[in-house]
Amino acid sequence: MAPQYAPSLRSRLAPLLLILQTGFIIIAALCFETKETNKLDRKPFLHYYPEFQDVNVMVILGFGFLCTFPVRYGFSGSGFNLLVAIIATQWALILNGIDSWYNTKIIRIDLKSIIKAELCAVSALISIGSVLGKTNPVQLTPIALLEVTGFVLNEWLLQTLLKVRPPNSIMLLHVFGALFGLMLTWILYRDGSKQGFEKEKYDEKSGLFSMLGVVFLWMFWPSFNSVLVDDRTRLKAVCSTYLALAVSAVTAAALAVLSSPRGKLNLIQMQSCILSGGAAVGVSVSVVQQPWEAMALGFTAAILSTLGYRYLKTHLLIAFECHDTCAVLSTHGLPGLLGWLAQLVLQIKDCDDHTVAVRFAVFHICTLFTTVSLSLSMGTLTAFLLKWKFWRPPQNKKCFDDQAFWEVFTHKSQKR
Repeated sequence: MAPQYAPSLRSRLAPLLLILQTGFIIIAALCFETKETNKLDRKPFLHYYPEFQDVNVMVILGFGFLCTFPVRYGFSGSGFNLLVAIIATQWALILNGIDSWYNTKIIRIDLKSIIKAELCAVSALISIGSVLGKTNPVQLTPIALLEVTGFVLNEWLLQTLLKVRPPNSIMLLHVFGALFGLMLTWILYRDGSKQGFEKEKYDEKSGLFSMLGVVFLWMFWPSFNSVLVDDRTRLKAVCSTYLALAVSAVTAAALAVLSSPRGKLNLIQMQSCILSGGAAVGVSVSVVQQPWEAMALGFTAAILSTLGYRYLKTHLLIAFECHDTCAVLSTHGLPGLLGWLAQLVLQIKDCDDHTVAVRFAVFHICTLFTTVSLSLSMGTLTAFLLKWKFWRPPQNKKCFDDQAFWEVFTHKSQKR
């Protein structure tokens, strides 16, 4: 049977994407300029290219495979992730270059600017995890554009008004993306979510592909956390991230067994908790000095993430009618808040001047307040925009189903 909304997607998705991409090309023709590397000094290129590839693997393969755990949503999970990632990255390149364009009428493009744009795109990938399976690609396009716009605006406010360093402001993407996505899934709540969607389930094959995404993310997360820090602290950032990830993976496995009624490992729960240490250290990487601090962060983050997955996700659904598909609040939001708190405590602990410590605490609290306020506001605005019938959201029976959007070939269709 033909998918119900195939004609509407044809009339909306194709024009939307073509108009959007044409606009990007026109802006690039008028403003973009590739920053050439000096032939005598190829260090910038050789320095950033490996990390650029690492971030690429995380964004495309890691998050892409991670979203394939629904048994009938593999095409959409990986394909829509790629679509959102490349739209968000192009838009972030433009937004990040506005300051440069204002002064020189040129937006310079190099590996560092592309890496920074991809980090901004990750915040959008986190957000769409909360509405995974319940949206179509027409809806995901404005989500990507508005989420990145809000995140870049937040980054600009933090750096301009509060003098937050760029790595610290960008790494708040975990908190921003999780809360933005939470507002989306709360306002776009669907009747019947408490009973569960018919096709919202996983099997061995889909779980394996999803675990492959976790492996990619786990392997390349040290590069993700260290790509924007200076050379003096890069080694420390890599080591801290690895140790936190290692501890969170072990802790997640132990807690999965303890929280299971049958004493067995839960694959989807572990996927949500294994990476929590990387998110926590990413937010506080600038102040983590000792290996044990990173390991303690990974341990605590795994506990928070596990408790959030087992209890908070269900409580949000029952009490607040908030259906968080990928448990982004537990995977990214809570570890991100833990990292923010760790940064506050460690910075104050190492500060000898009481006045400086109080001033830092005030500015640090203002940083979180600004991020939370803007993410909730932009998430609310985007969600109400998506309630417009123009976007043709899929019906409940079409949620978590590739056949609503893709040509799915079966053995019978191949024989024909």
